[in-house]
This record gives sequence, structure tokens and C-alpha cells, in this order.
Amino acid sequence: MARPLTSQGKEVMVGSKGLIKRDEFVRIITKSLYTLGYEKTGAILEEESGITLHSPPVNVFRKQVLDGNWDSAVVTLNTLDLLDENIVKSAVFLLLEQKFFELLRNGNVMGAMKTLQSEISPLGINRKRVHEMASCLISSPQNVLVGFSKPGIESSNSRFKLLEELQKVLPPTVMVPERRLENLVEQALTVQREACYLHNSVDGLSLYIDHHCGRDQIPSQALQVLCAHSDEVWFLQFSNNGKYLASASNDKTAVIWKVDEDGELLLKHTLTGHEKPVMMVAWSPDDCQLLTCGMEEVIRRWDVESGECIHVYEKYGVGLLSCGWFPDGKQILSGLNDQSLCLWDLDGKQADCWEGQRSTKTSDFAVSKDGKLIISTSRDSAILLFNRDTKQERLIEEEHTVTSFSLSEDGDFLLVNLVNEQIHLWNIRNDPIRVKRYTGHKRSRFVIRSCFGGSEQAFIASGSEDAKVYIWHRASGDVIETLSGHSGAVNCVSWNPTNPHMLASASDDHTIRIWGLKKATVKRRDAGSSSGSNGIHMNGSANGNGFVHQCNGSRSK
Repeated sequence: MARPLTSQGKEVMVGSKGLIKRDEFVRIITKSLYTLGYEKTGAILEEESGITLHSPPVNVFRKQVLDGNWDSAVVTLNTLDLLDENIVKSAVFLLLEQKFFELLRNGNVMGAMKTLQSEISPLGINRKRVHEMASCLISSPQNVLVGFSKPGIESSNSRFKLLEELQKVLPPTVMVPERRLENLVEQALTVQREACYLHNSVDGLSLYIDHHCGRDQIPSQALQVLCAHSDEVWFLQFSNNGKYLASASNDKTAVIWKVDEDGELLLKHTLTGHEKPVMMVAWSPDDCQLLTCGMEEVIRRWDVESGECIHVYEKYGVGLLSCGWFPDGKQILSGLNDQSLCLWDLDGKQADCWEGQRSTKTSDFAVSKDGKLIISTSRDSAILLFNRDTKQERLIEEEHTVTSFSLSEDGDFLLVNLVNEQIHLWNIRNDPIRVKRYTGHKRSRFVIRSCFGGSEQAFIASGSEDAKVYIWHRASGDVIETLSGHSGAVNCVSWNPTNPHMLASASDDHTIRIWGLKKATVKRRDAGSSSGSNGIHMNGSANGNGFVHQCNGSRSK
């Protein structure tokens, strides 16, 4: 018999605020020990505390369930002083359902029929399930195990699962819910994380201390300056896996950078072949290929590992403005300067084209992860949300001209940059609703791009014509950091999707800055620029050299 030790306190409540009932606290600890497999330790805790996990009748009930003594289990259940008749009926239903299927499993069809007719049906609940069970009586042997989670499962295993289901039905004072301690700890950690205004940690939350992120978790120090471009850098984007960065420039080149294990970016390939400035880049879903789009020119598809051009996409008499991948990686999408959107197979065959979808030359578009929703500019101050399956069209109406936009990782939010030096956040899950506005950055002449980023995309970053990078708290709209260092307009920013402590910015000063956490001493050399370097060639590829690649891929019109 369990007995309390004389050394133990007898307080009914424990904890510094006296909010925790001692017997409940001990029971959920005991339950957790048993769940983790520490059977002996759990039994010792019961004995030393004098607080049993379950009452004697409940222990008898549990044993009857595991032994398959269904009639006895039903009798014992009715002795547990359960006041709610609906709870009793639900628990009895679960017990008799298990009995029914075990009889069927053992070939006792008549016994199963009797249980269904004389014991289960009179309960008067869960009629749909009763009908399913009745159909099992006339089904083939392969189908009679519909009540078990897996065909051929052993009765003992299914009985353990039955106990878990009973724990969900019975009051917690009768049977302590499974993993209750773990759930309480997770709730506490979740509350701490949600209350952490600047949460941007890459490490899991510790149980030893209360969680808090300071500004030191926001990337605000320039750790590298990449100098491989010889003209303004207009666009950049991290790969989906965060292992690469691609940049596009007015110098008619694109550059692929590799993020090494230490977080330093090394030049992997310089991609040449465009006859006009490169407007943008787009990573394939598997990050093995890259699209580059010249300004009203062509789209080129590159192999990321070799740096070779695989294909060139163009349409006679029309210039291409933008590029992107469909989620399956088998088709690409492009905006054209005749205000249409075209879908191409990888071999260059035009698969679809939406004429007149846009009345503006703004190049941005986005595609949802399931490929059903295509987002594009409809006119200067409107964005079209087009569902390919239903053909439904929804509009985001702005009062000022849209210059760029980007889609959140979950596909529920759209970040819209406007000419009036504002960035609007729209919830597009259903009917579009503007939920937040961000201000402070400067824009008067150029296309300035913003992005989601940080842990759970809790922050918004944007370039600015005052040569700074602005970072806002997504939920509050407050500016939390302003990053200085560039000497020209910052055109585009990209937050590493797998490393919330890495942010990249592209500028008219011909450079890319990699921002990270502040450190006491940072010893980094400027990538792409060293003594005697022309700013285009640096170490970083497989043989230690960066290569300038000419396109030799196939062409399609």
C-alpha cells in the first residue's frame, strides 16, 4: 500500500503562488514517467508520495480492458461514480465496439450480432457507426476489421489504443489524460514564444529559463560585402533550402553564391549571355535550376551545379518581363510586355497564355504552392487573384500604384509595395483584407522590393532609396531596425528561409551586403573583392575558382 514518507510536506497546494494542487501535480508526473517507460520510477513515486495514479476501481477497470473482460469492464465502469449519463454511454459504446470486432475477428459472427443487437443498439448513440458495424456482418473476411486501426493488428495493441480513447472520454479525475505533463509544458513554452516580441531564435526553447529574445537576435550587422557585380544590383533571392543566393544586375549578369557551412557566401558561378540588364531570378522548387530574366528580353534556364545554360525562352516580337516556377517544377510562368502571362513547358512549348490579364508592365507575379492561384498586377493600382480551377477572380484595390509584391510562405498573405512610400499587408485567405501598413522607408523613382522573413516570418524587411534597409515587426508595424552601410539605393532584400539570422540586400552601389547577428569581432573579407581583383572573380566553386559562364543552351521561340 502506498504510504507518505515522514520527510514529505503535507501541503495541499504547491508552487510559489499556491495554484497547483499537490495530488494532481504528482499524478501527472507519475503518468509522464509511465509514458516515458520509467515503470519502476513511476511505481516508486506512487509509493513514496502516497498518491496513486489511479484509484483501485480504475486499476481493476484498466486490467479488465486489457484482458478483454468486456462484461466485467462495463459493470466496473458503472461503479466509478460518473454523474454524466452521456459519458457513461460513450465509454460503454467504446467497450462494446471493441468486443464486437474481437468477436468478428475470432469468427464468432453470432456472438458479434448478439452484441450489436442487444447491447450496442439499445444505447441509442452513434447510429452511423452502428450501421457501419452492421455492414461488417455481411462483409468479406478482409473487411470485418474496419474497427481496428490497421488490418491484422493484435488485440492487445488495439486494447491499449482503446484505453487511450477511453481517457479522452472519461473525466481526468478518473483517468489522467495521456501526455498531460508534456501538453502543459508545451503550452507554457508556446505562451512564452508568443509573448516574445522579437522572437527570432534558431534554437529550441529551454525549460531551464524563461524565453526572451533581444535585438541581438535580429540580423543588423554587415558580415560580408559581395562585390562581383560591376553595376547596380537590382534583384536577389535565396534558394528554398537557404544554401544559395542568386543576384541579378544592370551589368547583364546574374551571380550564384554558395552559403558555406560557416555561413560565409562564396561565388559559385557568374552567368552571362543576356544582352540586356537582368531583371530578376527564380529558383526551381528543388533548387537545382535557376531562371534569369532580361529586361524585356528572354528567360534563360541554368543548371545550378555546372552553371551551364540549359534553355532560352523567348516569344517573337514580345519582350519578357518576369519569370517564375510552377510548384511541380515542370513548367515556368512569364509576364510579357504585351500585358499577358504565359505558361511554358520546360522544353519551351507554350502550354497556356492569359491575354490581357494585366494593363501594366509591373513584372511581379506569384503562384500558390498548389498551383491553383496566380497573382498578378491587373492595373496600376490593382492586383488580380486568379483561381485556375474555378476561374474565380478577386481583386486587391489600392489607392496608389503598385510597384512590387511578394507572397508569404503559407500563401495567406501578400506584401504590397506602393509608390507613396507605404507597404501594405493583405490577408488573401478569403476576401482580401488589408491588415497592416508599414512606413518609414524612402521611394521616389525606383522599384523597391520587400520580403517576409525571420522565425515564422514574423518580420518585414525592405530596401529604400536612402541607402538603408528597414525591418519592421510584422504584427505591430513598428520599425525595429534601420541598417546603414550601402552608399546607394537598396533595391531588394531577401531573408534566408532556413536561417532567420541571415538577410541579404542589393544596392545601386554595385554590392550585396549580408547581414547577421552582431559580434564582438567580425573578421570577414569582402567576397569578390581582394587585392588585384576586378570584383567578378573569386574562390568558391569546386576547383577553387569562380567561373564566368556563357550560355550555350538550346533556344525555343
